[in-house]
Amino acid sequence: MRSTPFLRNLASATPRLSTPSAALRERVKRPAYFNKLSNPEDLAPLFKIGWSGFTGVGYPKVVPTAIADHVEANNLQANPETKKKFNLFVGASVGPEVEDRWARMDIALFPQDLTYGYYNLKKKHGDPRKPLDWAIVEATAITEEGWIVPGPSVGATPEILQSAEKIIIEVNTRTPNLEGLHDINQSFIPPHRQPYLIVDPRDRIGRTAIAVDPDRVVAIIESTEPDNTGSNAPETTDSRLIASHLIEFLSAEVTAGRLPKSLLPLQSGIGNVANSIIGGLAEGPFEEVQVWTEVLQDTFIRFFDSGKLGFATATSIKFSPEGFDHFYKNWANYKDRILLRSQQVANSPEIIRRLGVIAMNTPLEVDIYAHANSTNALGSRMLNGIGGSADFLRNAKLSIMHTPSARPSKTDPTGISCIVPFASHIDQTEHDLDIIVTEQGLADLRGLSPRERAPLIIEKCAHPDYKAMLMEYYERSLFECLKRGAGHEPHMLRNAFKFHTNFMEHGTMKIKNWD
Repeated sequence: MRSTPFLRNLASATPRLSTPSAALRERVKRPAYFNKLSNPEDLAPLFKIGWSGFTGVGYPKVVPTAIADHVEANNLQANPETKKKFNLFVGASVGPEVEDRWARMDIALFPQDLTYGYYNLKKKHGDPRKPLDWAIVEATAITEEGWIVPGPSVGATPEILQSAEKIIIEVNTRTPNLEGLHDINQSFIPPHRQPYLIVDPRDRIGRTAIAVDPDRVVAIIESTEPDNTGSNAPETTDSRLIASHLIEFLSAEVTAGRLPKSLLPLQSGIGNVANSIIGGLAEGPFEEVQVWTEVLQDTFIRFFDSGKLGFATATSIKFSPEGFDHFYKNWANYKDRILLRSQQVANSPEIIRRLGVIAMNTPLEVDIYAHANSTNALGSRMLNGIGGSADFLRNAKLSIMHTPSARPSKTDPTGISCIVPFASHIDQTEHDLDIIVTEQGLADLRGLSPRERAPLIIEKCAHPDYKAMLMEYYERSLFECLKRGAGHEPHMLRNAFKFHTNFMEHGTMKIKNWD
């Protein structure tokens, strides 16, 4: 990429603003940083970039917008010689007004690999130990040492800052100062990696701010833009039924003595099913519940307010605008019952296993042997990343997948079966999952062989429109495989994806026959 006036000027002086606002003066405790106060428009042409943010909160807003404005105003994408390309690193999806816009304009792995140096193998300029040219991060305050107090997410921000040559800080004075909400530890690489000394979700192991070298901070910007989270997915009749099946199961585990009355720390994914489960727990029989998860949604507020949720730790708070309003207005009620950590800690297999986490996540589909597809519809169309679900499901004491039994297609209200003969893409294997639950019922797979699992999943979890088809597939597969002495996990490979191919051809998974 060609040098720009902005990049050349960094060696001397970036255009500065002279007068910080009263709100910014209150938030930034290191006076020397005011000498680096800048306009976002002056920071447009950049190279390899890391952003803060996780699931739509805590992401930079004004500088990414200024970069997109700069590219658009100068028509830089029209000419191949001037076309701007950036390598963007961020812990999870962020706000659509910046992320989607960058994707549309074609200007647009993970924290551990970043610190391992896997992304700087071809770096030809700057510090070879810093794979990122820039980190653009949002803060709610800056300490006297010049350290960064994040907003309502941590995600990969510590590793992004650790890996960047130069740092731009957006101080969001609209969001309250959240100092004290975070537990930030330094990331080490082998052979110097340290254990995370956590035996309870309330344990602190780090600082309340992210340590940075002030000399690497080249600019600070004031931001007053809100996080663009939107409303949470509404609960449905099916999601409430799924929640009731799970609560009944967990209650039975307590009665049997396999779980304490307060359960074990819960991990919950995002979406309407997860919302219903947490909402159901707020009305359930369990007391002093703890949470160890990635993301907190609106129903966690209800869970806290019910008095039944004692403590929650996560890497991000993704509330709706109304949820954030309630949270900030009642900050004193929540601030001592929540900790936000980096995703490296939140998703640490070591901690998940030690705490005995109960993991609950939503797949796209599950097959009759309990392989789960969380990411790729029809095997190839990526709908979302795997996130932390694999970390949790592979290491939890109880690994639970919850999904509607069927979803509508364009032509059929139950045209997509979420229980299929063979998952078209596998993110979680049959060895990882203990429980499958749909609105139809719950299948407890613990201790069962594949040939015991399949009939149970079909009977308990499949939609009535698909039960007979799935059972016929299983029985015919078993007959054919036993004839050739291969009956451990029976399949008819010629028909294993017939649900999917029928959907592609006819808009429904309802096949006429298996021949």
